[in-house]
Amino acid sequence: MISAMRTRKRKGNVPRSKKRQDLILKILATTTVAIGATVAVAPLVWMLSTSLKSAGRVLLLPPEWIPRPVVWKNYLEAFDFMNGSRVYLNTIIVTGSCMIGQLISSTLVGFGFARIQVPGRDALFLLVLSSLMLPYQVTLIPQFILFRKVGWIDTLWPLIVPAFAGGPFMIFLVRQFFLSIPMEMDDAARIDGCGYFAIYWRIILPMSKPVLGVVAIQTFMNNWNDFMRPLIFLHSSRNYTVALALRSFSSDYGMTPWHLLMAASLTALAPCIVLFFVAQRYFIQGIVITGVKG
Repeated sequence: MISAMRTRKRKGNVPRSKKRQDLILKILATTTVAIGATVAVAPLVWMLSTSLKSAGRVLLLPPEWIPRPVVWKNYLEAFDFMNGSRVYLNTIIVTGSCMIGQLISSTLVGFGFARIQVPGRDALFLLVLSSLMLPYQVTLIPQFILFRKVGWIDTLWPLIVPAFAGGPFMIFLVRQFFLSIPMEMDDAARIDGCGYFAIYWRIILPMSKPVLGVVAIQTFMNNWNDFMRPLIFLHSSRNYTVALALRSFSSDYGMTPWHLLMAASLTALAPCIVLFFVAQRYFIQGIVITGVKG
């Protein structure tokens, strides 16, 4: 009887110790996430704070996190200095055109690699994947020579046209997603008289919203923030994109006006943040599904 009571007592202590361990783990996890979030958000807070300070209060020690007074005109001054209306128009044209080009080219090529059985298909796909090992900086010189011969230097065309040839990583993502769609859908469509393009347009694309969202978001981020290619291909300020125009704050001033640079940077960063939070469901869902089938 005494042993039975001891056994019951031990069994009663097990849940309490497990609850205590779970609580400790949750506290540690929450603390770790809080520290990581603070480290990640601190630069953005400092950027916002600096963008609202006057020039004489930017480099004060210790740092002044809450600006006094708040100078809202920094945003207008930064926008006027970088010729914001022209710069943002150029960036929107380039980014929007590249999104359309990538969506068209990557889905067409990915459809061919995933749904059309032809000799040498897998070998061609491996060739496309092998191009991922080449840093894109390696191809800048051949591209520059080519675009100079056709007279496209200092225009927006070198930033737009390559997107219509597709990108190997985007093609890979789209192909992986298309492979997860049952081939029986294609067979049923062929019975109804659909050809390859009708299957692509009417069957595959409507079922591929997650991966299309991934391609659109990644293309937007890559081209909105692109600095290297505009630096190589664009020379006159009237054709600058946002990333290239931000450099003018340090090159045109004798001393970098950090308050104006932070205001311009925060304005340039805002569309990327808004787009990610609006479309993050498609981004996460697409990343999960593209890894299901190889």
